Amino acid sequence: MTHATKAAASETSRRVWHVEVTGTVQGVGFRPFVHRLATGLGLDGWVRNVDGHVMVAAAGSPAALEAFVAGVRRDAPPLAVVRTVRVGETAGEAPPPGTGFTVLGSAAPSHPGAVREIPPDAATCAACLQELFDPRERRYRYPFINCTDCGPRATVITDLPYDRERTTMRAFPLCPQCADEYRDPGDRRFHAEPLACPACGPRLSWQDSPTCGADCLGEQALRQAVAAIGMGRIVAVKGLGGYQLICDATNAAAVGELRRRKSRPAKPFAVMVRGLAAAECLARISRTERAALTSSARPVVLLVARPPASEPGPAAEVRPGDHPAQVAHAVDRVAPSVHPGTDRIGLFLPTTGLHHLLLRDLDRPLVVTSGNLAEEPLAIGDAEALDQLAGIADGFLAHDRVIHARHDDSVVHIADHQMLTIRRARGYAPAPLSLPRHTPVPLVASGAQLKHTFTLAAADRAVVAPHGGDLEDARTLDAFEASYTDLVRLTGIDPHTVVHDLHPGYLSTQWAAAHWPAHRRIAVQHHHAHVAACAAEHGVRGPFTGVAYDGLGLGDDGTLWGGEILVADLTGYRRVGRFATAALPGGSAAVRHPSRMALGYLHGGEVLGSPAPAPELTEPFTARLEQREAAAVRAMIARGVNCPRASSAGRLFDAVASLLGLGDEVSYEGQAAIALEAAAGDLKAKALTWRLVRRGGLWVYDPLPTLTALLEELAAKTAVPRLAAAFHTTLADVTAALVERAVAAGAPRTVCLSGGCLQNRRLLTGIGQALRAQGLRVLVGSAIPVNDGGISYGQAAVAAARLGKE
Repeated sequence: MTHATKAAASETSRRVWHVEVTGTVQGVGFRPFVHRLATGLGLDGWVRNVDGHVMVAAAGSPAALEAFVAGVRRDAPPLAVVRTVRVGETAGEAPPPGTGFTVLGSAAPSHPGAVREIPPDAATCAACLQELFDPRERRYRYPFINCTDCGPRATVITDLPYDRERTTMRAFPLCPQCADEYRDPGDRRFHAEPLACPACGPRLSWQDSPTCGADCLGEQALRQAVAAIGMGRIVAVKGLGGYQLICDATNAAAVGELRRRKSRPAKPFAVMVRGLAAAECLARISRTERAALTSSARPVVLLVARPPASEPGPAAEVRPGDHPAQVAHAVDRVAPSVHPGTDRIGLFLPTTGLHHLLLRDLDRPLVVTSGNLAEEPLAIGDAEALDQLAGIADGFLAHDRVIHARHDDSVVHIADHQMLTIRRARGYAPAPLSLPRHTPVPLVASGAQLKHTFTLAAADRAVVAPHGGDLEDARTLDAFEASYTDLVRLTGIDPHTVVHDLHPGYLSTQWAAAHWPAHRRIAVQHHHAHVAACAAEHGVRGPFTGVAYDGLGLGDDGTLWGGEILVADLTGYRRVGRFATAALPGGSAAVRHPSRMALGYLHGGEVLGSPAPAPELTEPFTARLEQREAAAVRAMIARGVNCPRASSAGRLFDAVASLLGLGDEVSYEGQAAIALEAAAGDLKAKALTWRLVRRGGLWVYDPLPTLTALLEELAAKTAVPRLAAAFHTTLADVTAALVERAVAAGAPRTVCLSGGCLQNRRLLTGIGQALRAQGLRVLVGSAIPVNDGGISYGQAAVAAARLGKE
């Protein structure tokens, strides 16, 4: 065959393929990856961002094109999520042979209305970390170091397609060296949109007082912050998704002062440590927990704390990035006031170059907590932080890169052999989740009141907004509305319908009513949303049995629920079991005062045929209460004045904690239950007495025999930890019995567990084991919180199924 004949044959076999890739494929180094893959296979063509997708035109032999598509599906960058790869031959003009492969500028949307995926922020990668501490590198000790595999994403993106001019980095023109890296296909910073260096990027600034300007910049600013924290001061640090308050975790006085100023008397603080070795000195860490700690999301992981006098285990060897001095003294020096009342400590590893520098220079664990006053939104603007945190921080370590979106730290823990999300925010949100049933119209689910999130949904995708705190006042409502407006623009989801809770007092419900007409509003019962969130995450499309244990949620009968067994699917439910009701003396005041809940059960428990505990059993408890208040509470219960009733598992936990002397008043939600779980520890204990009765067509758990048995054991001097353990065993057995009776009557054998009480590891594990022993399939939410942070996703799943059915 002549050379001309070979060339003609080659040209005849040459194909041009049009490839469209959807998923999280912008802001994750996908175009550079495609460029390297195509170039390595000798393909000609181009790649570009189009709206929220990536489009490719590739020309070459069929074998090379097939290898290219296989590589796109199989070898995507670590932060990418490839959902679909659509391939078609194009009849358009083919790239001439030998012209190579290029990265083109972004184009206009190809599919108006399609869901656009925003990548979450990612922690500093190993390559950038090595550069950060290498004096030979030009980004040595540069706090804003990043590349295509790490750095800010969701907190800097202002619009899509994802290019530098549509991020907050547009304020920082690239210097010649950075521009060369940005344009070089062989560089790992090729098209890294947050790219920066000391010559052209953001700079740190230090301010001693909110009333004066920046005292110094750059490295000197960092030194001032390090010195302040080292002297026991509290510093407000501008992080990825908002300001953080940082102090020395080993300095009890500093931790105590932070608690006083932040009005946070008891809720545990998260602690940032330099590396795994330091973390393993402070806590016992399983393989699954280690994987969560070191993931690119860098969540706070709740771990079993080591006793102060214990020695690090054999797994606590020094690793790269750890400092031997810190490893040596970390165990004994973390102040007990960091996590009072619980044996769990929340640890996380550095998320940014700035955090790495602070930990390297300070050489000790640091308390890192949200930069806000109690119950207020996280501060993200510089002026906002100076105003809100003036009474807390002794100094401000800021920088001149704008934070576009508010993202708090995510929180996870390992329970029943799986990772469960407690707070979904930085590192996870707003990555989309699937819906089992497509929604025929775009919608927004407005969520609950506490641990608020909202969800935007279109087709089979649900975008859950990052944790927004408790939605209880005008400031948190303003933050919600700003986040909603921003996420609508970024995702391209323009809701036609709103989904909301039944409770008319929730600000999220009021927001829905204020912005949508009645025919475009869908109400979803609180506990149905809880169990639907679990079912939807696991792709359950048919009927299931739901167990929903939480504090309070409005039932469809107008009463307060919280200990519920449901038979459900995504469109509806029926109640088949519940906990007995009890009075909540003073309504919300009973939530803040577990001693009131104890009185509510002892004197206002639902009458189901069991006698209340004898006075001689309750006398030690009532004797320690303030007598005038206790008498007033009893009178309220007797007269039924301001005493709503609730069938709440969470409130029963409160009552038991108070009866055992573990807390009569709380300063944060769940504090009494956490104390009860901590008291139980790893003790094994048999169940206390319990009883189920049939009422109104439902199986009802009567807790009065349990409380009587508890007080009898207490009078017999049984240790409080053993009684706390026995109570957990009791609820696991009760739940198994309620579900067993439901299944015997025809309920599905797939059981979905949800509700804030299921954050309790001991309870969740006990219930899971008891149900699996019956041969049941047991599911619990993992990516979606079991607490009220998952309500909006459950609402969206229910609304999608109902609308689809209609």
